[in-house]
Amino acid sequence: RALDVDHRKVTIWMKYAEMEMKHKNINHARNVWDRAVTILPRIDQFWYKYVYMEEMLGNYAGARQLFERWMEWEPPEQAWYTYIKFEQEFERCRDIFQRFVSSHPSQTAWLKWASFEEKKMKDTDVARTVYEHAVEYLGEERCGEELYIAFAHFEMRAREVERARSIFKYALDHVPKHQATNLYKELIAFEKQQGDKAEIEDVISGKRRFQYEEELKVNPRNYDTWFDYIRLEEATGNINAVREVYERAITNLPPVNEKRYWRRYIYLWINYAIFEELVAKDIKRCREVYRVALKTIPHHLFSFSKLWVMFAHFEIRQENKKAARKVLGHALGVCARKDKLYREYVDLEHRMGKIHRCRKIYTLWLQNQPSYCVAWIRFAKLEQSLGEVERARAIYELAIKQSQLDMPEIVWKAYIDFEIENEEYDRTRQLYRTLLERTKHVKVWISFAQFEMTAGFVNNARAVFKEANKILTELNAREERAMLLEEWRNAEAKLPDGQVAEVTALMPERHEKKRQLHNEDGTEAGWEVYHEYVFPEEKTKQANHRFLEVAKKW
Repeated sequence: RALDVDHRKVTIWMKYAEMEMKHKNINHARNVWDRAVTILPRIDQFWYKYVYMEEMLGNYAGARQLFERWMEWEPPEQAWYTYIKFEQEFERCRDIFQRFVSSHPSQTAWLKWASFEEKKMKDTDVARTVYEHAVEYLGEERCGEELYIAFAHFEMRAREVERARSIFKYALDHVPKHQATNLYKELIAFEKQQGDKAEIEDVISGKRRFQYEEELKVNPRNYDTWFDYIRLEEATGNINAVREVYERAITNLPPVNEKRYWRRYIYLWINYAIFEELVAKDIKRCREVYRVALKTIPHHLFSFSKLWVMFAHFEIRQENKKAARKVLGHALGVCARKDKLYREYVDLEHRMGKIHRCRKIYTLWLQNQPSYCVAWIRFAKLEQSLGEVERARAIYELAIKQSQLDMPEIVWKAYIDFEIENEEYDRTRQLYRTLLERTKHVKVWISFAQFEMTAGFVNNARAVFKEANKILTELNAREERAMLLEEWRNAEAKLPDGQVAEVTALMPERHEKKRQLHNEDGTEAGWEVYHEYVFPEEKTKQANHRFLEVAKKW
């Protein structure tokens, strides 16, 4: 009556059948189970109980018939495993496995079948056939690394090393990279056991290649990863693979046209050109790489002199001087304020002995950058090396007459050293006097005096020191004056008849003092220690001043 009310209540069917079994009413129990699986065939628990009862009664034929009825409903995988475990005849099991993989075409089902053939049936050929059918049937989309690993392990157990290696390589080519982590680990372990050094390195390279690809998917502008990837491919020696990586890398332009973002990127082009020239030995392709690289750079915003210079040097190595000149000339036209381009162009022409071209380049350089002191000095030294003293002097004269120079002190120093080298002492003195008209810096006075001392004009040197001391006293430059006197005393000490005592009498005393520091808002910020120089003539003034104060108080 309960089943009439609710015939889908699983609990009622279970208790009804178990009650009949408990009272040993086998036929009644069998009828209940039969009605249950007929009305509710998708309730696997009914089938398990029904089959278990028949098996316990020793009715194996009836249990087999029940399994066949059950399998027609294509139950879950566990039901098929139970049927296979029930069967004792291996041929029947093989037939069940064939039907099982047709009903549930999953990796697990195929692996169970292959394991059964290998371990139970001891039939290696059939097991291999099962693996092959599994790969073919599942295809690339559903065939994962688990199946390939099991297939390769099977071949290893069968002592078919080359077959196992081929399976691993086939799997790496067909399994998506992000799903092949365990596959790489298994392949590395396999090669360590069975392979030689080259094969092990090849596997490790493959794993690193996979890692680089994953990193580049996340950030294709990670140029450091591209460099590592390129080095990996270069180590394998596959020129086409290296080119492919280079071509992929250079397509990832920096996101912003700012030089700091391009610095790393441009080395991709540089390394690409070097690879084509030195490794691939493809001169035409190397030249094309340089040209495309230079076209890629936004020269109206910035440029890279290194790339221009390397292109020119490349043409020189190909003994194409005309092309090298053309490259550097184009470079100067595009970016006229790149110092390195002028230097390299001059060095190139100088090595080829084309002095008139060097002069033209220096002239162009100074026209574009008249305040650049290094260019003036290099031009003058070129003329000096050629023995053109008057030309060199004229260049220095033009340099010091410029209204603006970035580092005028180095031009003056180079000019003075030039005149000293040529033993033109009068001209040197005149240069120092001209410089002192522009600046009264203590280092200029010291340099002037040292020049006189080195040239052997001791009295002139003393006169310079005295004049400098007088001027610095008027300017109240205490520290500079102390520095000058220190240098003067050192110079006198080196002379056999030096007037050390006289200079020492002019030396100041150094007093350490403290003064209060204040913040911007006027609050106290601590004390600062400083040094104050007191010269001899100031001591006399201070003594007289104190005497007058005491007299006034009296």
